[in-house]
Amino acid sequence: MATTAKEEMARFWEKNTKSTGFVFIFYRWSLPMAMSITHRGTGVALSLGVSLFSLAALLLPEQFPHYLAMVKSLSLGPALIYSAKFALAFPLSYHTWNGIRHLAWDLGKGFKLSQVQQSGVLVLILTLLSSVGLAAL
Repeated sequence: MATTAKEEMARFWEKNTKSTGFVFIFYRWSLPMAMSITHRGTGVALSLGVSLFSLAALLLPEQFPHYLAMVKSLSLGPALIYSAKFALAFPLSYHTWNGIRHLAWDLGKGFKLSQVQQSGVLVLILTLLSSVGLAAL
């Protein structure tokens, strides 16, 4: 005998609220889930970074070379400069490579679970390689 959606929901809530009174649903983190959240976060971070840089370019009294010279005059070590460049390159690289992955999905390609996992790992590898390369410039 078929049940209605309302009956199914009532049975679900009754079964899951008996023991504690609350329904807790725990998800095991997966690579696609983490990458989706990271993609959104890097998008927000990049948008904020570009907006703040643009605002600074409009409002600060000097031109960019002046501020670049100020940073160079701090005589920061190469490890710190490389780390800072990597920290700037990583979100850009990740968001770009994962965006290309999303474009492939928009074309209807790569929706099998194994392909989603493989493309996720490929995005992470390409992100690391391109971030290292950009930071080395």
